[in-house]
Amino acid sequence: MNTHTRGIGMFEAKTHLSELVDRVERGETIVITRHGEPVARLVPYAGGSDREEAGRALQEIVAMSKGRSLKGVTLREVIEEGRRF
Repeated sequence: MNTHTRGIGMFEAKTHLSELVDRVERGETIVITRHGEPVARLVPYAGGSDREEAGRALQEIVAMSKGRSLKGVTLREVIEEGRRF
């Protein structure tokens, strides 16, 4: 996979957007510049949605918590303790 980063001016980016998207699909990262200064970056889509990522994170938290206990402390007490800081 090509991870080469290349800067490209705003006008050229607008004119050649379809070509740039094709290049990004192949793994290239393209930085868009305005007056020579970077303003945006086109990167390959990593896949998944925020909802999917949240679901995976929740599954990991549940798996990590298996076999652990709060040893008589309630969840409410933990939350209140956290709010004090």
